[in-house]
Parts: sequence; structure tokens; C-alpha cells
Amino acid sequence: MIRPHHRVLPAIGLVVAGCGGGGLAPLPIPLGLAPGTLADATTWAESIRPTDNREIRFRFQFQDEQGAAGGRGRVRLALPDSLRFDIVGPLGSGRAAAFVLGDSAVWADPEDEVRKLVPNYPLFWAMLGIARAPQPGTAVRTIAGGTITAWQFVAGEDTVEYIRETGANNRLFAEVREAGKRLGRVETKFGPDGLLASSRLIVPSRSARLGLTFIQNEKAKPFAPDTWIRPVPAER
Repeated sequence: MIRPHHRVLPAIGLVVAGCGGGGLAPLPIPLGLAPGTLADATTWAESIRPTDNREIRFRFQFQDEQGAAGGRGRVRLALPDSLRFDIVGPLGSGRAAAFVLGDSAVWADPEDEVRKLVPNYPLFWAMLGIARAPQPGTAVRTIAGGTITAWQFVAGEDTVEYIRETGANNRLFAEVREAGKRLGRVETKFGPDGLLASSRLIVPSRSARLGLTFIQNEKAKPFAPDTWIRPVPAER
């Protein structure tokens, strides 16, 4: 569970934001959010994004009301907003893959398994330490002070919030609410080298947790043309 950090922004103070439910504490958003611009939000999102295409490998653990599972996975990230991820369980079981473009999947195979792991693609991007810039028409609010930067993007009844903390605690928080209902929360931690170390997604509505431990993160070689093509059954 993420708890408010009272040492954060001592001169500004903190207020918890969002609705309760699911036993998940509200995201600790600093007091004093002020209107921001789409251009500034986009610049910030781009500033924390990797500067080159990446090949990322991880171990994962997933648990929900139906049980637990684990295995290994791979992400191929092509800037600015494309990725393919693949996961596989022990002994080659439980394979799943998806090609994500921006905030949606071009394809997911099998769809049900991918949706169970990834209920929302901005949350999955946040698990890779990447914030999605707001779309036109989004109301933007922000505040920055010391080692903390916070953003809130509101589009109709949907809200995305980010907190980026640097320094000794190098991490990114993200929370998504759809129609006022909390969909999920991400906490991603970075190592001393600035690369991904671990990430955790909590989906309170179904008591689901997805944890990633990153074991490789390097500049990618040119991706093969079939990287973005849905795998045929023999490849799965």
C-alpha cells in the first residue's frame, strides 16, 4: 500500500486526492495544483521518456482473486509511442502478447489474458516509467517543488494523475480513474543508474496485483519487420 509521504514538498504540504475503495490509500497529491498547459505537460512527459528504442526484459508475478501466476516477459519499445510485449509462464505455458500504439492495443493475443494483466494502457506505460501526454481538450493542473513534480489530467469524467519523485527515492506514481472510479495505481522504481528496477500495479476492484522486476534494459537493435505482426499459433 502506498502511504502519503509527509516529507514531500514540506513548504507546500500534501492533500490526498481521489475516491476511496478497494483498501487502496488515495494518491498523495501535493496541495496547490495550478492550471497548466498541454504544451508543458507534453514537454514534461517527453522529458522522462527514454531517448532511444529499448529492449527490456523482466520477471513478473500476478495475483488476483482466482490465484497467482508468474513468469518472464519482454518489451520492445519503439519511440515515440509503440511497444510490443510478450509474457510466458513456466515451461513455456501461458503465453500472451500485444502490440500497443499509444493508449490502445492494435492487437492482443489472447485478448482476455492481456486484459486481465493490463486493464489500461496508460497504467502499463507507467510501469515502464513512461507518462502519457494528455490529449487535446484535457484540463491540466500541475505543481513542482524540490524533488517532486505532480500532474493531473482531467478529460470529462476520467482522470490521470502522476507524481514523479527524483533524488534518493527515484520513482513514478500513476493513478487512473474512469468515470470517477479508481481503475488502478502504479508505483515504478528506478535504480541508481536511472534505469527501471521494479514496478507494481494494483487494481483494487478485483484485488489484482502485477509486479515486475526488471532484469535487462538496453538500447535496442533495429526491430525485425514482423515484430509488430500478430503471432501465428505456432509462435505462441
